[in-house]
Amino acid sequence: GSLYCELFEARDAERGMAQFEEMMRQQLESSMHSELEKLLDTTTGPEKEVSRKDFEGFSNLFHRFLQVKGPSVEWIKIRRPPEDSIQPYDKIAARGLPNNVAESLNKLVVVKLNGGLGTSMGCKGPKSLISVRNENTFLDLTVQQIEHLNKTYNTDVPLVLMNSFNTDEDTKKILQKYKHHRVKIHTFNQSRYPRINKESLLPVATDLSMKGPNAEAWYPPGHGDIYASFYNSGLLDQLIAQGREYIFVSNIDNLGATVDLHILRQLVSQPNGKRCEFIMEVTDKTRADVKGGTLIQYDGKLRLLEIAQVPKAHVDEFKSVSKFKIFNTNNLWISLAAIKRLQEQSMMDMEIIVNPKTLDGGLNIIQLETAVGAAIKSFDNALGINVPRSRFLPVKTTSDLLLVMSNLYSLDAGSLTMSPKREFPTTPHVKLGCSFTKVQEYLTRFESIPDMLELDHLTVSGDVTFGKNVSLKGTVIIIANHGDRIDIPAGSMLENKIVSGNLRIMDH
Repeated sequence: GSLYCELFEARDAERGMAQFEEMMRQQLESSMHSELEKLLDTTTGPEKEVSRKDFEGFSNLFHRFLQVKGPSVEWIKIRRPPEDSIQPYDKIAARGLPNNVAESLNKLVVVKLNGGLGTSMGCKGPKSLISVRNENTFLDLTVQQIEHLNKTYNTDVPLVLMNSFNTDEDTKKILQKYKHHRVKIHTFNQSRYPRINKESLLPVATDLSMKGPNAEAWYPPGHGDIYASFYNSGLLDQLIAQGREYIFVSNIDNLGATVDLHILRQLVSQPNGKRCEFIMEVTDKTRADVKGGTLIQYDGKLRLLEIAQVPKAHVDEFKSVSKFKIFNTNNLWISLAAIKRLQEQSMMDMEIIVNPKTLDGGLNIIQLETAVGAAIKSFDNALGINVPRSRFLPVKTTSDLLLVMSNLYSLDAGSLTMSPKREFPTTPHVKLGCSFTKVQEYLTRFESIPDMLELDHLTVSGDVTFGKNVSLKGTVIIIANHGDRIDIPAGSMLENKIVSGNLRIMDH
């Protein structure tokens, strides 16, 4: 009998625990709700309405955050995607161009994610305004690409920028510059969510302003927010009314993400019953991409698996290049009608990314975010296309910047293409030390960008400068010891060399 008693007690204790947890959750939600209401009461007019809409989205995310227990995937249920769900790009390209290119292009909208600042590269203001090549910024190159398309095919493909409260004002100022270009440019803002105190799980902000102590109280909630904010802005409906059917979404700092007519054909040529609503461009993983999200089959659906969702015990397996061979480039082609439908039915399902941060004053906070690609499982007939690496050319650091500024690439109508003179299709591996982190400092260290056509690997550390017309080949490692300086003289040719210490002159 005592065993039964113990079982009943354990069951009751479990029930009691569940009830207690539910009560705590409700209490937290109720506290959060009243704090958000208090914040809304600190302003009036249109700002209040915009913030109310933002807070609705935030409350849903917070509610789900409180419900979630442990990793969002069960490792044993993960399957390799079926053969036909990830198509090789060559197969898509072999079908040729759309029958009527102009007609297909007029169904397309190009959307660039433009919410990021250039802080990681030591720049103030939007990252899209950093000069990348011949004085052209990321935004200049994007406008040139689309203008070239519109002129070539006599079309009217618009550009849409998703800004954040960090980038909106500066971006809008600069848009005047493109008034006479053949590209219509629209913008909308992603939401503004309150950062949450890690201990109390309540907002850090004391009012809705962005000034003073409140400047750090807000954040843009990741690019997964595109669906709700695009829909809420009214721009989605406006574009559908113009006969637009698809958006091509990519990060503005990915210089490889140009409009691809073969992929566009894949979208518009499907029979109605099998219309593909979502295409994710993936590419083969290299050792440099081990943290990138990958596509899996899960519960019969194609799904994006990010490193944040992987149980700790399986992280090494996730990073292995042999098991998960591809990763998401974040170049996505999505049906506008499907976004509208899923938003109206509240069926857009994206995993929550919990991003812990420490504010300048030392306060620990969390940000709840979502990723745009995670919604793939909500769309019908989703497809992955394994594209060449050249479509993934992100510039996240000055090491990336060195590659795209070099003679490895040529620039034509806003698009960068790998030089035919390079014998290997892969880009060299470049690691610049912390003396090169900030763009301004990086630029002062090169009198001209070295010839890198035959370079495989470059590591530079410490106080190093490069003279004009330097040429780098094979593996080059240059390390200046602390307090020392190395100047690579103009005209030097370094091939498979290690340079260290305090060298001003070298054999060449």
